[in-house]
Amino acid sequence: MAIFTPMSYRGQDSQESALGEGVWVGLLEESSDQDLIARHVAGDPEAFGEIVRRHRDRLWAVALRTLGDREEAADAVQDALVSAYRAAHTFRGQSAVTTWLHRITVNACLDRARKAVSRRTSPVAETERLEQLLEPEESAAAPAERQDLHRELLSALRTLPEEQRAALVLVDMQGYPVAEAASILDIPTGTVKSRCARGRARLLPLVTHLRADNGDSKPVTGGRNRAQGTSVPPTAGPKDTGAVKGGGGRA
Repeated sequence: MAIFTPMSYRGQDSQESALGEGVWVGLLEESSDQDLIARHVAGDPEAFGEIVRRHRDRLWAVALRTLGDREEAADAVQDALVSAYRAAHTFRGQSAVTTWLHRITVNACLDRARKAVSRRTSPVAETERLEQLLEPEESAAAPAERQDLHRELLSALRTLPEEQRAALVLVDMQGYPVAEAASILDIPTGTVKSRCARGRARLLPLVTHLRADNGDSKPVTGGRNRAQGTSVPPTAGPKDTGAVKGGGGRA
């Protein structure tokens, strides 16, 4: 949509008009996310475009891994950005702007996932879905066994309920700390932990053979895999208090 395409600023204030386009863009880039939201609410036509530029890649990664379909992910991100654009006046700064945007995006993904159950058409080929989770150069250069691994993991991930899948995507794949994932999902931290633990418990029987086949590599631990693709979940049951740890910061 045009509202998310940065345009040349044409402010009415004489001082801002005199700055010149290059200087004005520099000021936008130096502004904090919260300042940009405030400018957007005040009527700055470029402020939200800068917000989108900063965060769209991470929002896209979350949507793609949650939905597993490129078109659905693109639509979910677009829905989320439209919602954020319209609801910016409700942002009170109680969380980071990125947390607020991720919450809206995850909700948009879950809405689409639920609707897809009742209107499912012919699915995208498994290999196409796999390639969407890999960088183009990695997809082309990866050995066949690695592609098979990712295909099976992605297939297993899609067997989870939407809520468990969303929690695992944020914590295990995006590397969010549990507390921040809880803020994004708007649920208690304990609920994030239990959803991750239950999700891992459901995935484990489906991926154990993949661990056995990968004998020449180091054992998979509970560390966070924030590279492109899907990680094998750690072998922790629901009662393992170390099953979910706050991963590293965001990429």
